[in-house]
Amino acid sequence: MGFREAEALLLTLVLGLCVTQLEAQLQVGLYRSSCPNAEKIVTEEVVKALVTHPGLPAGLLRLHFHDCFVRGCDGSVLLDSTPGSTAEKDSPINKSLEGYDVVDNAKTRLEAVCPGIVSCADIVAFAARDSVKLSKGIPYDVPAGRRDGRVSLSSETFTNLPPPTFNLDQLTQNFASKGLTQEDMVILSGAHTIGDARCSSITSRLYNFNSTGKADPSLDPAYAAKLKKKCPPNSVNSNRGVDMDPPSPTIIDSSYYRNLLVNRGLFTSDQTLMSSPVTASQVRKSAFNDLLFKKNFGAAMVKLGGVQVLTGTNGEIRKKCNVIN
Repeated sequence: MGFREAEALLLTLVLGLCVTQLEAQLQVGLYRSSCPNAEKIVTEEVVKALVTHPGLPAGLLRLHFHDCFVRGCDGSVLLDSTPGSTAEKDSPINKSLEGYDVVDNAKTRLEAVCPGIVSCADIVAFAARDSVKLSKGIPYDVPAGRRDGRVSLSSETFTNLPPPTFNLDQLTQNFASKGLTQEDMVILSGAHTIGDARCSSITSRLYNFNSTGKADPSLDPAYAAKLKKKCPPNSVNSNRGVDMDPPSPTIIDSSYYRNLLVNRGLFTSDQTLMSSPVTASQVRKSAFNDLLFKKNFGAAMVKLGGVQVLTGTNGEIRKKCNVIN
């Protein structure tokens, strides 16, 4: 084991203990007495939104991930910018995030029936869980009790959110800084089994990988050719998009991992999971056991939802999710 690997492992162990302790402060069914219909209301808003936006589950999963990876799962990604400060949601990295309306609609209904009880951070976690279930994943229980943060800084997105160009070492270090293991990272990467990506996130990989003026040699040539048809060189600044997992872009399944086995990972950060024997073995396990992947994904989502949460008297319960009280 090299120094970097040992350093990442130590960091993961220390922060992982913190995540476990914070998870212990959260509770499944927390609102059973204080707001009995809390989770039902969130589910209803997610289902309602899916009627006009079938691709929303991927957006709600991404919203949860981007929330948890910056300041912890504290709803900071939902806050609007103020005259003196640019918030996370207005960072270039987050400009394509969606699902805010679902969270806001659920919050409005919840404040009407049980004001000041359910946090915006918990709504985001519930909506992500519902998205997994509605995408044919295995539903899981979401421990609740997160409180909402009061700070949101665009600048923090650049140092906390992993870009699609990250290699395996960079991804491992990034997830370790959140108390998540390399195995967690491989499983959570499976979220890319649904949704799409903008062409701007892959044009360099298609046309100028590592400043070579050519495509990434690790990308299957036939797949690269298809991607180039959908994302021509002039699509860098456009809203053109491609499916993350073409065989089943709206279903949570192990197809994502089977793509990696044949060099058809869309991002560098996807295909890099095949660059070490350990992670490649984990990819193969998920690729050939759909049920195992779905179970592991639910467990990893629960762990993600416990990253650096605010509990007790820390933070607040916002009345509106886009502004602090």
